[in-house]
Amino acid sequence: MGVTFNVENLCYKYPSAKEDTIKGITFDVHEGEIFGLLGPSGAGKSTTQKILIKLLEDYRGSISYFGNDLKSMGNSFYEEIGVGFEVPVHFSKLTALENMKFFSGFYKKTADIQELMERVGLWEYRDVKVGEYSKGMKVRLNFVRAMLNNPRVLFLDEVTNGLDPRNARIIKEIIAEYRSKGGTVFLTTHLMNDVEQLCDRVAFCINGRLIEISSPRDLKLKYGKREVKVEYRENATIASAVFPLDGIGFNDEFHKLLKSGKIETIHSGETSMEEIFIIVTGVDLK
Repeated sequence: MGVTFNVENLCYKYPSAKEDTIKGITFDVHEGEIFGLLGPSGAGKSTTQKILIKLLEDYRGSISYFGNDLKSMGNSFYEEIGVGFEVPVHFSKLTALENMKFFSGFYKKTADIQELMERVGLWEYRDVKVGEYSKGMKVRLNFVRAMLNNPRVLFLDEVTNGLDPRNARIIKEIIAEYRSKGGTVFLTTHLMNDVEQLCDRVAFCINGRLIEISSPRDLKLKYGKREVKVEYRENATIASAVFPLDGIGFNDEFHKLLKSGKIETIHSGETSMEEIFIIVTGVDLK
């Protein structure tokens, strides 16, 4: 597995700011992985993403893209990346199909527009003006736009925000398929369900610094409790008991409860990504 981006000691200060927004962060994004950048609003996530897609170039430190200095990359770089901003940007007086045909004209190679729009349930609405689209339809069209050039790397910001569960699942299935074919995804989101379902690794950004980079599984093991909670029925009510995970195979009380036939649920002490976010960042997502 190659390295898509290698970021070393990245710093960035907006011209009007008194101090750096990005304060010396270092990380790699591997080829064929979904890398999530998480953190509270104003932490530096969007700035980092804008730097990686060359919207902001006056940074300090180094960034390589497949071994090449990002600053030296010309317009060919934009042929290889797809970007889905959080707020969809389309021409509201044009139809959805007219929008996609216009944007596809920027690229030398393009995907099958009809196939993409069919996958996200928009092909039958292709001749409807985007101004008449619902928020969810605009979000789905925005995703199609990001995929128009068969990108090598996909940047997605809050990609399922505003979607119902069914359409969110479709988008996530397409992203997973894209990754399975070798595509790289850089994802920023506040939706921890997306993180748990999609990301291979995540990094937490706080005040312009990265404070933790790991896989969701390893984070759950690190911050979770090594215990098992059992809920069972007792005298027409629901009772619960907690057992240590270590040595549970030899725990007589646990075995007795298993054999009782009264168990309703069993849960490990694994914590959720939302809880981990709060622990690591100190910010409640609700």
